[in-house]
Amino acid sequence: MSIKDYTIAFLGAGSMAEAIIAGMTAKGMVPDDQIIATNHSNKDRLTALENKYSIRTSQSKGDVVSQSDIIILAMKPKDIQTAIAEIKGFFNDSKIVVSLLAGISTQYIEQLLGTNNAVVRVMPNTSAMIGQSASTITGGQYADISTVELIEKLMTSIGTTTLIKEEQMDAYTALAGSAPAFYYYMVEAMDKFVEEQGLNKETAMPLMTQTIKGVAEMLATTNDTPTILREKITSPGGTTEAGLNTLAQHEFQQAVIACLERTTERSKELREMFEK
Repeated sequence: MSIKDYTIAFLGAGSMAEAIIAGMTAKGMVPDDQIIATNHSNKDRLTALENKYSIRTSQSKGDVVSQSDIIILAMKPKDIQTAIAEIKGFFNDSKIVVSLLAGISTQYIEQLLGTNNAVVRVMPNTSAMIGQSASTITGGQYADISTVELIEKLMTSIGTTTLIKEEQMDAYTALAGSAPAFYYYMVEAMDKFVEEQGLNKETAMPLMTQTIKGVAEMLATTNDTPTILREKITSPGGTTEAGLNTLAQHEFQQAVIACLERTTERSKELREMFEK
């Protein structure tokens, strides 16, 4: 069965659902009329998606699930229990469940379903909106490798994909899921520097963004480690060394590590909270 033969349902029609819908329709991954979206009560939102992407929409979750082969959970994590209770009566054994929900394990979804349906967990990031997500993917106990690979192919519509073990998901949430905000935070600081120096923002921002693109491309295409790449542009007694010394004085690396550790811990805390 080709991926084009699947009908895909989105339970939840927020920005991440739209990003995936946009990616799938732009790449022709499945026919537009084989994508169905539903949400809790916002009919105007569904109408907007239908008009923009030529997909189908409905406010009947039961009808949507009955017609679909892949069910993508894209609602708020706090609504997972209610959503599963509403739809599980419309399941058959072949339906695949894909969860985009941070802090919700495949085991918990399997428990709520009470079936042997395949559950695949995906953690995209907000760069999905421009087709540049770094998505991590893991399968539950009933998801075989072919099912996981099917969902992985589907998620290439919004960027790159990486298969991981579920016990690593909290840490990868920090490294990829939440990380865009951390990079933006650093650029915010640079933006404040631009203001303090009286520089033209229209001139400075393209320079900053191109620098970030260049760094990312260097990391992706060379065999050098980040340490080696840093050392190659750090001349003794030069400007770069002066800046790095200042970062070290403020324990920049320790702060970044602490940030990632706390993000990982919070992901675990949310899972425990949601899965009580």
